[in-house]
Amino acid sequence: MLKKKFLFSLSASVFLIVFLLSLSLVKSPIRGQNTLVFPASEIAESNRATASFVKKTASTTSTAFSAAATENARLVNSLGWTFGAKPQRGWQIYVPIIQQTIGTEKSAETPEFAVAVAAWQQKSGLAPTGKLDNETLLKMVAWWQSRRLNSSRYPSDEELVSAPITDFYDQARAPELLKVERETYAAYKKMVAAAAKDLNLKQTPTGELAPEEKFLRIVSAFRSREYQAKLRAASPHSGRAGLAVNSPHFTGQALDIYVGGEPTITKDFNRLQQVQTPAYKWLVKNAERFGFRPYYYEPWHWEYVPKSSENY
Repeated sequence: MLKKKFLFSLSASVFLIVFLLSLSLVKSPIRGQNTLVFPASEIAESNRATASFVKKTASTTSTAFSAAATENARLVNSLGWTFGAKPQRGWQIYVPIIQQTIGTEKSAETPEFAVAVAAWQQKSGLAPTGKLDNETLLKMVAWWQSRRLNSSRYPSDEELVSAPITDFYDQARAPELLKVERETYAAYKKMVAAAAKDLNLKQTPTGELAPEEKFLRIVSAFRSREYQAKLRAASPHSGRAGLAVNSPHFTGQALDIYVGGEPTITKDFNRLQQVQTPAYKWLVKNAERFGFRPYYYEPWHWEYVPKSSENY
């Protein structure tokens, strides 16, 4: 009888804490989005609340969430799911962005990670099992995708700036491929300056990235419709998002940034290497402060989504 009372009390306490946590996460709409999203300040508050929740409950919930932790340790490499027409296996590649989303730095096989998953599930209208299963992962993917630029606006020549070739990964890039939307470029420069300081990247005396430093340089920025059409004509059977008919790069607000490995190869082995670099992990944790949000499937792809952003 005492054991049953204890388990009931433990379950009730966990549910109450998760419920209270969910109430603290008030959603705010950003103009131009057709779904509700979290501004950076509320994401930070969400992460702090979840971290506090995990810290306070870790000792009392290790048994309650041990089964979920064991299941997550299996699912991280084996969960079968589909994104678009592409079959996927596991979510190991997405662990850094998942950790940022649920507000924990604990690894996937720990009870603390499961507790954070349960908190996110609760506020997202899912059963708080702590297991990052197919339903939970697809809910996260939908949320990540809803927070992207989602704009088809084509900038005028006056809204574009030609960035110096020194900002680019490819130092022989053609002049017409050096253009970036003006506000996006300013935000990028501020972000790189902060990252270079935090990551101790090599810099010149004037604060620019040193010539030998490759991380965080621009791989690709604005692409004209004409240039994109040439790419598609050259590779008619390519399934790459980079050759999309309505690419975010048309806006000048999408940047492919070098984060390691092969710059823009979508093979799993390459993406797994990229998401483990300090540069990528820094972007996941900090890019939002400068207005940049990720395309979760491509570690190198970041879109400038200021709070005043609108769909056109």
